[in-house]
Amino acid sequence: MKNPSSSSSPSPQDTYSPGESHNTMTSPCNISTIPYPDLPGASFLSGTAVPILNYTASSIVPLNQGSTVNITSLEFCNVTLTYTHPGQNDTIHVKIYLPSSSSWNGRFMGTGGGGFNTGGIDAYMTTPVSEGYVTAGTDGGHYVDNDNPNTTGFYATDWAQVSPGNVNLYLLQDFASVALNDMTIIGKSVAASYYGRNPDYSYWNGCSTGGRQGMMMAQRYPEGYDGILAGAPGINWAEFIPSLYWPQFIMNQVGIYPSACEFDAILAAGIEACDGLDGVIDNLVGAPDLCNFQANSTVGRNVSCSDGSTAIVSSAAVQVAQAAWEGPRTEDGKFLWYGFNPSTPLSIATAITVCADGNANCTPIPVPFSVDWINLFVEKNASFPLANITQKDFARITHSSVQQFASIIGTSDPDLSAFKETGGKILSWHGLSDQLIPPLGTEKYYREVEQRDLNVRDFYRLFEAPGVQHCSGGNGPYPADLMGALIKWVEKGVAPEVVEARIAPTGNATEIVRNLCLYPLVQKYVGGDSNVASSFVCSLEF
Repeated sequence: MKNPSSSSSPSPQDTYSPGESHNTMTSPCNISTIPYPDLPGASFLSGTAVPILNYTASSIVPLNQGSTVNITSLEFCNVTLTYTHPGQNDTIHVKIYLPSSSSWNGRFMGTGGGGFNTGGIDAYMTTPVSEGYVTAGTDGGHYVDNDNPNTTGFYATDWAQVSPGNVNLYLLQDFASVALNDMTIIGKSVAASYYGRNPDYSYWNGCSTGGRQGMMMAQRYPEGYDGILAGAPGINWAEFIPSLYWPQFIMNQVGIYPSACEFDAILAAGIEACDGLDGVIDNLVGAPDLCNFQANSTVGRNVSCSDGSTAIVSSAAVQVAQAAWEGPRTEDGKFLWYGFNPSTPLSIATAITVCADGNANCTPIPVPFSVDWINLFVEKNASFPLANITQKDFARITHSSVQQFASIIGTSDPDLSAFKETGGKILSWHGLSDQLIPPLGTEKYYREVEQRDLNVRDFYRLFEAPGVQHCSGGNGPYPADLMGALIKWVEKGVAPEVVEARIAPTGNATEIVRNLCLYPLVQKYVGGDSNVASSFVCSLEF
C-alpha cells in the first residue's frame, strides 16, 4: 500500500576488511541496472553502486537496541544517489544498503539521524542490513563528518546560513522534512529495481532527531511507512532546543559554574529521596510525577567524587539543578518549556562544566546544537552574545524560535488521522532519565493526539522506561526489541500491551527484567523479587 509510484557514500576501503575478491551477491550490484527514481521536483546528478564484501565492525551502537553489536563478514550493495532540487542550490546524498536477494527479508527501513545530523549514519544502517532489511539514509544536503569535531551532528555552522544573517531555509527544510520523504521514495524505488519487486513492508527507525523525523513522516507524509519506531522524539523542536540552554543561562546569571561532582551528588540525593515512591527500592525513579524532592536540602554537604576527591555542594549548584528540573520560565514565572526529572544526570548534558583545578575554577560547556540554533537560526548572528542574555531575552528567544520555525521543523500536529487511515502504526518510547529531551513533552503530545481520537491506541502507543537516559544508557532496563514488537503489530495485528526491557548485569549484579507499561499506565510493585518482571503489574496508579 505504501510502495513508490514509480552523507556521501563511504568507499569500500573505509567500510570493509579485505576478503573475497569476487562478488558473491545474487543480485547485480551495478548502477546501470538501477534507473533513477521518479522524484518530482528533483534532478539526479550521479549514482554509484559498490559491492561491499566481508564488512566487519565491532561495538556498533544500533538504533533503539540499547547495547552494542558486532558485525562480521557482511555483504551488501551500497547504492548512493546524488540529487538536487533545481533552484535551491542543495546537493543531497542518499545511501541505500541492499542485502543479497537470498538474505532480503522483504522489508524496507528508513533510518534517522541525531542532533543536526539528518542521517546516513553507517552505525545505524549496517545493523539492519545485517538483519535482512533494505536500509536507507540521507545526509539531508549538509555534510557531517563525525571524525571532525567541527562538522558533527552537534553543529550547524557549515550550513545554517547562505550568507551572514540569512538562514538557509532550503537546507533547513531538507533537514526538517523534505529530504526524509525523498529518501523514502528513492529507497523503495531502488529496492524495487534491484530485486524486481516492491518491499512488502516499510519501517522507520529513529531516536532523538530520528524520533522527530519519524513523527514528521507520520504527520506530513503518512503514506511513507507501515510502522514508525520513534524513540525519545524531539517533537517540539522550536521549544525544547532553546530550553537546553536554560541551565547554562542560570549559571551565567549566578556567575558560578559548579563542578560535575556537585551535580552528581544532587542527582544521587534525588534518586534516593524518590526511589521508593513507586513501591520498591531499586535505585530507579519510576514515579517522577510524585517526586517533590528539593535540591536545597543538599546545600553544604561534603561529598565524595568519582576521582577520589571531595567537594561541597554549593547553593549555585542547587539553584541550577532546581531550575533544570522546573524548566525555563519567564521573568514573572510563566511556563516556557518542560524541565527534566530529578533522576536526570545534568553533568553530562545541559550543565556540563570543566574544572581546571580539581572541583574549582570551572568553566561551562553549553549544549552546542542549542547554541547554534539560537545564534545561527533564531538570532541569525554567529557572534550573538548569548552568555550575556537576560531572562527577558531568553523568553523572547524561545518565542521567536517558535514563531519562525515551528511550522518548518515542529512535529506537534496532533492530527494523525491520515496516518491512521493508511493502517500505519507508531511505537514510541522515552527514557524517564533522558538528559536532553524532557519526556514530559512526549507525554504532552500523546495526550493531545488522544484528545482528538480516543482510539489513539489503535495506531499510536507510547512506553516510558524508568532510569533510561537519552536513547540509551542509564541504570534502568532498556527495551531492546522494539522493532520486533512493531513488526508484530503491523504484520500480525498484535498490539504491544507491554514491552520487555532488560539491563545486563555488571560485576556481581543480577539482570533486571521489567515490562514497560503502555502510557499512562505505570509499573506497580506487587511483591517478590524486584528484578523479575512478574513482580509488577501495569496500573493507573502506584
